[in-house]
Amino acid sequence: MKRKIATLSTAILASAILLSACGNNNTTGAANQTEVNQPATNNAANTTAPAEDASGLFTASDMSKLPDIAKQRTDTIIVGLTDPSGAFTPYFQQSGYDGNVSSLLYTPLVKVDDKGLPIPGLAEKWEVSADNLTYTYHLRKDLKFSDGSPLTAEDVAFTWTILYDKSYDGDSMVNTLHVQGGDAYKAGTANSISGIKVIDPQTISVVLEKPNASALTLLGSDVLSKAYYGKDYKQGQLDYMKKLSGSPLGTGPYKLEKFIPGQEVRMIANENYFDGKPKTEHFIYKTAQGDTWQYLETGEVDYASFTATKENIDKLKALGFVNILPYTPSTYGYLQLNLKHPALQDKLVRQALTYGLDRQSIYVDAAQGAGQVANIPSSPISWSYTEEGINPYKFEPEKAKELLDQAGWKAGADGIREKDGKKLTIHYLGYKKPETDVFIAVAKEDFEALGIKFEPEVFADFNALVSKVEGGDYDMASFSTSLLTDPSDGLLQFVDGEIAGYDDATFKELYAKGLATSNIEERKAVYKDIYKLLNDQLPIIFTNYKKSVYAYNGRIQNLSVSPFNGLAPSLPNWTLSQ
Repeated sequence: MKRKIATLSTAILASAILLSACGNNNTTGAANQTEVNQPATNNAANTTAPAEDASGLFTASDMSKLPDIAKQRTDTIIVGLTDPSGAFTPYFQQSGYDGNVSSLLYTPLVKVDDKGLPIPGLAEKWEVSADNLTYTYHLRKDLKFSDGSPLTAEDVAFTWTILYDKSYDGDSMVNTLHVQGGDAYKAGTANSISGIKVIDPQTISVVLEKPNASALTLLGSDVLSKAYYGKDYKQGQLDYMKKLSGSPLGTGPYKLEKFIPGQEVRMIANENYFDGKPKTEHFIYKTAQGDTWQYLETGEVDYASFTATKENIDKLKALGFVNILPYTPSTYGYLQLNLKHPALQDKLVRQALTYGLDRQSIYVDAAQGAGQVANIPSSPISWSYTEEGINPYKFEPEKAKELLDQAGWKAGADGIREKDGKKLTIHYLGYKKPETDVFIAVAKEDFEALGIKFEPEVFADFNALVSKVEGGDYDMASFSTSLLTDPSDGLLQFVDGEIAGYDDATFKELYAKGLATSNIEERKAVYKDIYKLLNDQLPIIFTNYKKSVYAYNGRIQNLSVSPFNGLAPSLPNWTLSQ
């Protein structure tokens, strides 16, 4: 499976701008909306202290400090982003950073609002049958792809169909919805999917074999052009799609102008966007590796995301020309474990690693309090979040040693634990950034105190890290999820094969039960049981929830942010005041 994740980054925008209403991350969660629609302070003579409004926004105090390079931009906004792979077609992406780009190139049929509830996108309305098996979508009239070609129900049908193709190996969960006739198409015994019906150019319906609470938004994700993406399609052969990843044809507010690997992704406003051409003509993701703080300070980028430490906030206020907005994303961090390795297949060892790692020091204290230790695959802002019955796994080295003893790992002559003639070793993977340095320093001390040999390996960039993980030569690696909306989003990696080696019948039963009803209270009870199960099994080690701040050029107006949607929905309305 392709990895749809974002790393734990303090300085570079990761999943924050990713529109998670797409098929990979959909939830119904309640959260406080944070919006910034007030005009920024733009009087060059204004040198008053930053003012904080009710949303926690600190407005720029001295726009005269804005660097000349930023002042000269009149129709371009630049945002920092970790280097994507260049696979910008939805459903065929390599990482969450590719998704950051495609979230501006495509618009889903169904979006979600700032509470995670479904709202119209390309579909102006929909109906769900009383038995929750039939979904009917009504498209807006006169929809167009970015090249001006018409978008109809045939394009939606094509998109759903290829996700059931036997050669599809992406991370979409549409093919887990049990669409009527989907299995026959995947097996090659049918030439079409019987449950998909094109009623007219603006109307399409789909019939499921069993209810699924996430179906509305999963099916309501991005639409691919049949004329463009389907011209070379033959059932069972989707390899050609990879050739089109670098030249996407979308429906979003922007269209791709040029991708320069390691430098930038240039986008230009889409004049065919259904909601009107964006107000700022050019949008650029600056992907060059470097000091994001320096990029913001010198005006090379207009926006950056930082860990919400007092030190960072004070430094940002001192700049004078940025607005500062607090933000708690609906994500969680985790240490992925290679469950194919015998030592890590033992739950006692996984629990020992968790008890024996000082997560408070790594993720909270080192971040000056701008974080919280995580113990379940859900964000605290989700309606499903609970701490009831959840083991906090506080730092208890002696408890960790007891568990390792129980698991049969005894200290050898050199102090390293052994079992069946093999030493207990953790080969850790990370990529170059300050947080990795902090983790390695603490983990090395903590694990070696337990009698575990800790072998860190650090890569120059995120993509190199992912390649190594996909090769399977590792024991532990640091990751974070993309934005989560539905509780089921935080569980995808346990069912889509991403956590190789995890296959638990009880979890599968509970996961299906959590999607079989749309009743929030019934689902909440199920997810409580799931969280208790995973908190005990620890197929991954949960690490942290982040607290961040956005810092952006005080000239930018109409910027809003939500923990579920990030910035993407408001970006078409961003303007640069003069």
